[in-house]
Amino acid sequence: MKKLPGRRQVLKGAAAACAALLLPGKEEVADSALRVAGEDVEIQIAPVSRHTVRLTVVPVKRASENGQPMNVMGDGSLVQSSWGPPLATLRGLSSPRTIKAGNLRVKVSADPIAFTIASERGAPIQQMKLDKETGVLSFITGNASLLGLGEGGPQFDRRGSTDRMVSGQGGYKLPTHGGRVPIPWLIGTSGWAMYFHQPFGTFDFTGTESKFLPVSPDAALPLDIFFVAASEPAMIMAEYARLTGYAEMPPLWSFGYQQSHRTLASREEIIAEAKTFREKKLPCDTLIYLGTGFCPSGWNTENGSFDWNSRVFPDPKEIIEELHKEHFRTALHVVIKTNKLTGTVHDACEPGDVDPEKARCHWEAHRKDFAMGVDGWWPDEGDPLDIASRLARNRMYWEGPQLDRPNERPYALHRNGYAGMQRYASFLWSGDVYSTWETLKVHIPIAINTALSGIPYWGTDIGGFVPTKEFTAEFYLRWFQFASFCPLFRSHGRTWKLRLPWGWNTGDPGPIEINNYGGAAIPDVSQLHNPEVEPICRKYLELRYRMMPYLYSAVRECTTSGMPILRALWLHYPDDPKAVACQDEYLWGRDVLVAPVVEQGATSRKVYLPRGVWYDFWSSERVQGGTEFDREVNLETIPLYVRAGTILPLGPVKQYVAEKVGEPLSLTIYRGADGSFSLFEDDGISFNYHKGEWMGIQMVWHDARRVLSLSLARGSRMLPPSPRNIEVKLGQITRAVVFDGKSIEVSL
Repeated sequence: MKKLPGRRQVLKGAAAACAALLLPGKEEVADSALRVAGEDVEIQIAPVSRHTVRLTVVPVKRASENGQPMNVMGDGSLVQSSWGPPLATLRGLSSPRTIKAGNLRVKVSADPIAFTIASERGAPIQQMKLDKETGVLSFITGNASLLGLGEGGPQFDRRGSTDRMVSGQGGYKLPTHGGRVPIPWLIGTSGWAMYFHQPFGTFDFTGTESKFLPVSPDAALPLDIFFVAASEPAMIMAEYARLTGYAEMPPLWSFGYQQSHRTLASREEIIAEAKTFREKKLPCDTLIYLGTGFCPSGWNTENGSFDWNSRVFPDPKEIIEELHKEHFRTALHVVIKTNKLTGTVHDACEPGDVDPEKARCHWEAHRKDFAMGVDGWWPDEGDPLDIASRLARNRMYWEGPQLDRPNERPYALHRNGYAGMQRYASFLWSGDVYSTWETLKVHIPIAINTALSGIPYWGTDIGGFVPTKEFTAEFYLRWFQFASFCPLFRSHGRTWKLRLPWGWNTGDPGPIEINNYGGAAIPDVSQLHNPEVEPICRKYLELRYRMMPYLYSAVRECTTSGMPILRALWLHYPDDPKAVACQDEYLWGRDVLVAPVVEQGATSRKVYLPRGVWYDFWSSERVQGGTEFDREVNLETIPLYVRAGTILPLGPVKQYVAEKVGEPLSLTIYRGADGSFSLFEDDGISFNYHKGEWMGIQMVWHDARRVLSLSLARGSRMLPPSPRNIEVKLGQITRAVVFDGKSIEVSL
């Protein structure tokens, strides 16, 4: 195969001749006017930060219309409309000009309009050319992986694919790849990224020169692109958060296990399912109820209704109170029957106004049920909604609950969204996928690309929504293991009783719902009496809850840095080509590597560990990284590896996240490198952490000295119980420590 030219080779000629730097200010109109798609245009070069520059091409009005450039309209994705005035504006260009913007140099040339972007020292990074007839933008593909672009679509490396960026479940291969939530945030793993704010269109990565095609030449303008360049992946993610916003923190309970229900039989069944979790001591925080219309008998009377189904919820407030007494949260499935949503919940809604297109009026329908004690919402559908409407819905489910519970963090699980949805703590799941091994396999790269696209709170229907002949006990367990290391840990799907941790040993798959989906099938009866499933589910439920201090701290880090919880290996090993290209494993936070088993009947699993020393989580075996090897697995094992230098906090087993358990926090040290960890803790439900009501413990491990340092994070304070009992473990050594907020050192 012919080797494609590298980015440096392609750009060598373009960067060779460097024009004089253009200082900030307004450019005089040159003789040769700039035109695109039959219109006179103005080029604007604006700084955002040292690492990000905004490149905008806008039509210019005729002289009779004051000759002003068109304004770039927002779609709700950006946190602000401007980061300052342009460094330069160009309406004509007789020779190339170079503009210094932060750490970048942008050379602009005409015929065609082109932007050549280089580093401060002149090293070429990217070149973009704008076709003056069609408005098609071309840019250098390069030899490094292209990642991001949201949920779904062709996986993993986007090179070689064409993506129409169609939103919804009809976007791309629903059975295996799930719903499509296109985010025009493209990451070049060689050290750059682009966010296409305007317009929306198709990406073609099939050549050495990639293309962005607007819907038509008439829709090509304005062109508004944010270009980011940084050698550190963490900086690239931070710049995306600068543009579209940092994630908000959902409630702690939303990271516990969530059990979804379909086709409810009776009030007694609802209560019995809840009590079974507690009697069997299977950890669970949330019970979710589907709506009628999506199943024969759900929580409400019909699709889109907010009236309760009296056959199964004759006394909804009392049922919710009973569930609360058992320490369960409740979430309800809802749909929006409109193709447009405008405004916010803070707008006026006159009495009697039921306009479903107004966010405030639509939210009003929720409030009587919310007043009964409902804890969260599951807004489904929304495929026809435009970008602004999708974000308006995300925002509505964040701000709406705060009208009545202003100091309680809301929870909502969405099927649609867009760039910026993280500002509303929106969870996202991958839609109505099929129960096949191929689906499970492809969902690992989907998880990685979704996280890289600024959507941190993501998950799936455990086991796949549509059961097929491949839906077996083994398959369910492998998906359950994968899901226990996804931010959203929720089981849902048809034949819903098999989604219960104990459901595979009852002989009852639940109501048979295989209509409307080609290839759907009832699981083989031989699978319905398997005693192995429940204890293995218990193992991963308990592990999820034990790892909650680590997970919740990663959530906090995400909200302050832009780094996702579920991480591509590229984020921490950008100079390791094999790690960058790895699509079947990922990092859980900074320190834990997860390698899900996705092959039927697997007895081993190939694992690649980046450089350095790693430890097998299960056996504590020390493994040298930089190699690929076969790791033996049985039905209850998902390979997990912990990086040397890790300080891994593990809590006691809990049945729900808020359970008070007297056992101490355990800190396990993995030798072989220096390391650090920032533990975050708050009340898990309110916004009081914004007022300093949180506890942070800074932990630093000095490997050569075998000393662990503990100190209280700046701006935080000790939370009860105080002082804290902590158990520190290093191999066979265990030390009991009392931490009262004063800095201490623990020798091991």
